Amino acid sequence: MTPHILYDLLSWMSPSWPVGAFAHSGGLEWAVEDGLVFDRASAEAWLLDGLEHGAAASDAALFALAHRATERGDRAALLELADLAAALQTTAERRIESTAQGAAFRRIARAVAPAPPLDWLDPVADEDLAYPIVVGCLTAAHGAPRILALTAYLHGLVANLASAAQRLVPLGQTDGQRVIAALRGRVETLAARAAELDDADPLASLGSAAFVAEIASMAHETQYTRLFRT
Repeated sequence: MTPHILYDLLSWMSPSWPVGAFAHSGGLEWAVEDGLVFDRASAEAWLLDGLEHGAAASDAALFALAHRATERGDRAALLELADLAAALQTTAERRIESTAQGAAFRRIARAVAPAPPLDWLDPVADEDLAYPIVVGCLTAAHGAPRILALTAYLHGLVANLASAAQRLVPLGQTDGQRVIAALRGRVETLAARAAELDDADPLASLGSAAFVAEIASMAHETQYTRLFRT
């Protein structure tokens, strides 16, 4: 990977890329309110379960498949994946979290890092564009290797949730970095697995079993006091 691509990946996955990730906790806010997450160890366990069994695992698969479809110039497959990704959002807040970031990412990418494959997603409305689809598309369009693009994407997800945990639990800055460091191996494994998926049947690559996380996402909708949008 060239320094040019590395620079772009760091930019696209940086907190300064204005997709509004800071406004989302993925249900973590309710988990803290309910007493399920209360210190560094429980925050790390919550994030690890999300990577192993939750929405993050399916998002990684969708990202990889969107990246591959873009690489081979398959616009139809990319649009089918976009429809599937929107349909897979299991709660109202998960849909908001994914599509709000997806729409913002597309808008900024068109202004800063335009690429023809982004235009393939024009038929997809902002409220239907899942975040992993558009990031997978852009990274492939600019030649970022799939496994490294996936690693950057998942690191951004983990870093954002660790930042949310710092504010909610609360955790100190050092403990927040310990959480991120502890999840490195899992991120590497998930990225490597997703990068090698067979895209003949996308549904065969998807699935989750993080039921408490889904309940947390639904319960957060009516949580009495909230710092986060989701």
